[in-house]
Amino acid sequence: MTEFDAVAVGRRVLGAEADALRQQADGLGEAFAKAVDLLYAAKGRVILTGIGKSGHVAKKIAATFASTGAPAFFVHANEASHGDLGMIADGDVILALSKSGQNSELADVIAYSRRFHIPLIAITGSDESPLGQAADVVLKLADAPEVTAEVKAPTTSTTLQIALGDALAVSLLERRGFTAKDFKIFHPGGKLGAMLRTVGDLMHGKADLPLVGLDTPMADALLVMTEKAFGIVGVTDADGALKGVITDGDLRRHIDGLLTHTAGQVMTPGPKKSAPPQMLAAEALALMSDPLPMVTVLFVIDDGKPVGILRVHDLVRAGV
Repeated sequence: MTEFDAVAVGRRVLGAEADALRQQADGLGEAFAKAVDLLYAAKGRVILTGIGKSGHVAKKIAATFASTGAPAFFVHANEASHGDLGMIADGDVILALSKSGQNSELADVIAYSRRFHIPLIAITGSDESPLGQAADVVLKLADAPEVTAEVKAPTTSTTLQIALGDALAVSLLERRGFTAKDFKIFHPGGKLGAMLRTVGDLMHGKADLPLVGLDTPMADALLVMTEKAFGIVGVTDADGALKGVITDGDLRRHIDGLLTHTAGQVMTPGPKKSAPPQMLAAEALALMSDPLPMVTVLFVIDDGKPVGILRVHDLVRAGV
């Protein structure tokens, strides 16, 4: 038995597919721009379809479009011929995947798109195929061999299809100005959802705020600080604007005669760090973790006035 080197095979496969991706990228041009134009102009959904391995890839691309703000779903080419064509409506765009472009199962989808003037984008290896000739736009796969030698199993071609789907989705989201805050709407769960929550989602509201006035005696300020249990108290002026904060460090610095002072005399002007309610939770965590200075509590400020307070423990508990 000859010695088998799995690592060498893996490197060969990845290298060949990377070369194919570079070839695909170099070949992008006017057709890709036109495809993005059609997707951007669509009033309805992006309909992904395909058969076999291309069908599996089409499902992934549909999920990517949907998660980045472009309504999309997958219609199986076989099921389309048995009633699911009714799921495709005026205003939609069809994105059909087939390496050969000759799958007979796609015939009814192609005919339907032409009959009802629904834009058809093809991702295929042949622009001379039935699918390629019928499509409004053809995104031709790079002429790169599958990495399975004689077996010819879909490998390189499906990698190129996935990459083209990603390229279309990212181009569309950037053209539409889709942001992380929009992305959060479609990803409320898990680690990603936590990272995309905002300070306003996680903060303690006005009822929990530890606040006193500039002229508040320190005896009363200490009571507020103890009652609210955030280890800090904010000091506001007559208009409600935050002028400073009192922390444990401020108490130690003014320990001599502390109770003879007012909150305004003991506070540290600032605060040095605060956050608006619309800031992403991940950004707030980075701000709090910055050592200049590192803090465990942030006042949430809107138009100069405190509207909430956020602890690092709140971020950790939320999974940020």
